[in-house]
Amino acid sequence: LQGSDGGTLAGDLLMVAAVVVCGLGYAEGATLSRRLGGWQVISWALLLSLPVMGILTLVTWPETFGNVTAPGWLGLGYVSVFSMMAGFIFWYRGLALGGIAGVGQLQLLQPFFGFLLAAVFLGEPIAWTMIMSTVIIVACVAGAKRFA
Repeated sequence: LQGSDGGTLAGDLLMVAAVVVCGLGYAEGATLSRRLGGWQVISWALLLSLPVMGILTLVTWPETFGNVTAPGWLGLGYVSVFSMMAGFIFWYRGLALGGIAGVGQLQLLQPFFGFLLAAVFLGEPIAWTMIMSTVIIVACVAGAKRFA
């Protein structure tokens, strides 16, 4: 909020809805991965989403791909293969082994590792508000794990 104009209520509500839906998806995926396995769960999820994603692809299809550079295509390939397929396979396996509630809380720390990596490798500045947010969230995760 410090560096923005505050956003909109509609945007905030959509973000809350996205967090709830993703949380439910993670929990259901972890439950299913105990029976099916991680790669089967993500494969079925992608297959079941194909009709909707196919329609959305056709509706938003650009007139030309001339502005897409090679790094853009490589980025899409990386996200598709590693972040979506391989990442979810290991994520669901970890959720199934460690428990949804316990392992799911660890994901709250992921953005802060991203901040750290961006600072180290890309020279991105880290504001004091980011550090304070990190401390608060780490304390909440530690407290939740201790008292759960």
